[in-house]
Amino acid sequence: MKRFFHNELDTLRSHLMLMGEKANDAVNKSIKGLTEKDIDLVNNVIASDEDIDALEVEIDYEATRYLTLRAPVASDLRLMTVAIKASHDLERVGDEARNIAKRARKIILKQAGYSEFQTIPDMAIMAQDMLRDALQSFLHEESERAYQVMEKDEEVDQLNKANIKAFIRMAKDDPDLINRFLDLIFISKSLERIADHATNLAEEVIFLTTATETRHKAALEPKKESRESE
Repeated sequence: MKRFFHNELDTLRSHLMLMGEKANDAVNKSIKGLTEKDIDLVNNVIASDEDIDALEVEIDYEATRYLTLRAPVASDLRLMTVAIKASHDLERVGDEARNIAKRARKIILKQAGYSEFQTIPDMAIMAQDMLRDALQSFLHEESERAYQVMEKDEEVDQLNKANIKAFIRMAKDDPDLINRFLDLIFISKSLERIADHATNLAEEVIFLTTATETRHKAALEPKKESRESE
């Protein structure tokens, strides 16, 4: 039987999904603005960050209110915990999208004809897919999809490392444009962080659905005694 305050949980989920959609849209627009040299698009991303921040505040309020006024069962308590942590990760995704947009604006204004972005567009697609899948795994409580998100994180990390090496090499070849290459390095790093936040959300979904802790797994495992101590 559906409890009378389940509507509050549905509202919380809806707000979290809306926040995720806005954050992912900001990432998409920031990269599209960069590659298509659309100054209006990147300015739109910068201006819309406040909407994402406002949703984080609303979700925190709703979760705290629920914990204070209701007597949540274990599964609801996990949902509240996940919602608060997930909203923080999504807020950080919005911040990274804003950072990308700011650096994209600098590149557009100073180097309008530049078009060498290495694998940044591919990274953006992967990071957005990871975030979208993490959100869907939360909505449908699918731990299997959450695990798949986690498996993709290393690939994004490798692309970021390759980008950094390439842009450093290009900066050495053309020192006069070092600021542009630094901006591109930071954009690549922002995408890597967005993938990390998607992974964090996936880990929270696994905790929500299975009560299994996957974060800092190595630190949670019993330490093995070294041969020297035998």
